[in-house]
Amino acid sequence: MRLNLKNNPLANFSRGFFYPFRSGKFIKNHPALLRYIIIPFLINLVILSLAVYWGLSFFNSIVVHYIPQGEAWYWVILSYFLWILAVLMTMILVFFGFTVTGAIIASPFNDILSEKTEEILTGIPDEEPFVFKVFLIDALQTVMDESKKIFIFVVLMLLLLPLNLIPGGTLPYSILSVLLTVFFLVVEYTGYVFYRKHLTFRDQRRFIFSQKILMFGFGTGIMGVLAIPFLQFLCIPLGVVGATQLWHDLSSSKESRRENPSPTDPIS
Repeated sequence: MRLNLKNNPLANFSRGFFYPFRSGKFIKNHPALLRYIIIPFLINLVILSLAVYWGLSFFNSIVVHYIPQGEAWYWVILSYFLWILAVLMTMILVFFGFTVTGAIIASPFNDILSEKTEEILTGIPDEEPFVFKVFLIDALQTVMDESKKIFIFVVLMLLLLPLNLIPGGTLPYSILSVLLTVFFLVVEYTGYVFYRKHLTFRDQRRFIFSQKILMFGFGTGIMGVLAIPFLQFLCIPLGVVGATQLWHDLSSSKESRRENPSPTDPIS
């Protein structure tokens, strides 16, 4: 499918948002990809179950018991504030436990899934023979790269937490944490394509910010998948396939404009 980008923020956001959801249909039409999804799916199933259990245990055994109770008006305000903070912290714990851990463990399989998806999209098979030693080296490098990205993300999220201690800081914290999470998801899932092509983070950043609204829609779509019960288990493979389709469509559209320039196209 060719992606005809227009200067319409709503249309671009909508296109980006539905990439993770449309990738499910793509996988259904190409069942050969399932062999590269089953292992990440099982990993996601176990990790998400543990993350939810851990989050609920944290919320029930620690948070609920330590929220102060009282009849005075200031106790009611403090109680509501702590409940909001507790819910946010629990959601962050579940998100970290699932997305972060799952991304690290499943990253070598996601790399292969992205590669096979691109082979289907381009019709050009990878003729390089499979070497187990090379796979292990690449897998280790992928895990290390994922760990670095996730470490930076966790540090940035922790730096935002003190905003909750400032009166009225809960709203800015919520907005900034969502924006940071969306950006992280975009970097995370498009990163598999850039790593395979030996491109730098500067190239990836330029790619993302060249289509900010489209990418924001894609990251929001990933968050939407994470918010849907049971579909969460397929979040990572849907995100990987969706990001690979997004890269292919943008690259194809850019190449098409080079071959058939339009008078309305901006001069680059």
